[in-house]
Amino acid sequence: MDTAYLESLLIGLASLPHETEWVEFKLNNSKPDDIGEYLSALSNSATLHGKNTAYIIWGVENSNHAIAGTTFKPRLEKINNQELENWLATQLSPRINFKIYEFSYESKNIVIFEIPRATHVPVRFKAMEYIRVGTYKRLLRDFPEKERELWTLFSLEPFEKGTALECVTADVVITNINYPAYFDLTKQSLPDNRDGILQRLISERLIVKKLDNLFDITNLGGILFAKDLRTFERLSRKAIRVVIYKDKNRVKSQREQVGVKGYATDYEAIVGFINDQLPKNEQIGQAFRKEERMYPEITIRELVANAIIHQDFNISGTGPLIEIFSDRIEITNPGVPLIDTMRFIDEPPRSRNEDLAAFMRRINICEERGSGIDKVVSAVELFQLPAPEFRVTSNHTKVTLFAYKKLADMDKADRVRACYQHACLRYVSNDYMTNSSLRERFSIKDENYSMASRIIADTIDVGLVKPYDPENTSRKHAKYVPFWA
Repeated sequence: MDTAYLESLLIGLASLPHETEWVEFKLNNSKPDDIGEYLSALSNSATLHGKNTAYIIWGVENSNHAIAGTTFKPRLEKINNQELENWLATQLSPRINFKIYEFSYESKNIVIFEIPRATHVPVRFKAMEYIRVGTYKRLLRDFPEKERELWTLFSLEPFEKGTALECVTADVVITNINYPAYFDLTKQSLPDNRDGILQRLISERLIVKKLDNLFDITNLGGILFAKDLRTFERLSRKAIRVVIYKDKNRVKSQREQVGVKGYATDYEAIVGFINDQLPKNEQIGQAFRKEERMYPEITIRELVANAIIHQDFNISGTGPLIEIFSDRIEITNPGVPLIDTMRFIDEPPRSRNEDLAAFMRRINICEERGSGIDKVVSAVELFQLPAPEFRVTSNHTKVTLFAYKKLADMDKADRVRACYQHACLRYVSNDYMTNSSLRERFSIKDENYSMASRIIADTIDVGLVKPYDPENTSRKHAKYVPFWA
């Protein structure tokens, strides 16, 4: 970081009237456990006090805030032959990206630890959570009212309003944000001066104006319009990753591509890259008799957009992942969905990232009315592919698109899943599933209607569909609806 900025930060913090709950001043105290406990306490307290960053500063007297200098050299400190910085990082959970700055001010050595706020859970050191109470460091469990307030703030603070780069100049904003892409995608004329550009970015909450002509680049601005996500340490692992495997397993990969730009600017390139890797087929189901990609493009577009929009950004070290196998595509995003996977077709969408979702709708990357999954299932039926599978693990949501199979090659689970999704799709279209409509979905000949009846009976047995009119005894004219209808 620029020395001039560090000096101004030092002066500004030292001029505070007293030690705050998000700043700690020290002279030479460098006990490793003490530092670790303060990292936990200050990170949690920064959240409570609405600060993006907390600080420990060595070289400032605690009593009068006089700048006296320090003998502490953190990069020379070791614990059992392990560097102090790395040791501290391994003892913190979740790991936070604290930074260490060493510089000289008026010939006095100064050390600043810059500590990001806690975002989704309290930060722990050696499995214990700490908090600042006045000028004292305390165990969080001893102050239940602060713990409740902290968890409330975690639930209220959306990812998009967080800070990706803090207190940077206008030049840094212009250098790191792809502002021409913003004006192009939103169909606005590019202002003829820098102030006009910055004002539009402020109004979109892509950046926030600070004092002294400095700006924060928000997470929303970074994740949508970063020229290079690697510039933003907190966002770099959220890049979209595509991996192509040689066969049906992960033993051998053929190719991998990681997007480095913001989602708004990289989305079309990612979708295009995925489509270019897909196998083609001369004829698939009801699709036209011409060479078609194995998977309809609309399914790729919608599912990649969903993975972007509905991910949980608070889960660190992971982002949207698209894996292409010889017999399927798996699209995975961090986070569990806010609605049951069985209701993806009929329920209005709910996203934990509303600002991100709203902007993606504005530039026509995702659906506004929540019909994206409907389109996916409809396209899958047109191409007569096995029904997509929606699964939730402890920390992720995964959608699997399967390559074409003949009905005879589908197992019972494939057929039941397809039957249920077909019933859902018909119902949300103000219609009902019938034996005839299911025969059309599977391309079953009319004389083989009993095959469709068997699939419907199996789906009823597992409780996923039910007769629309239980009193109707005519199976030929029976109508069926999803279990929730």
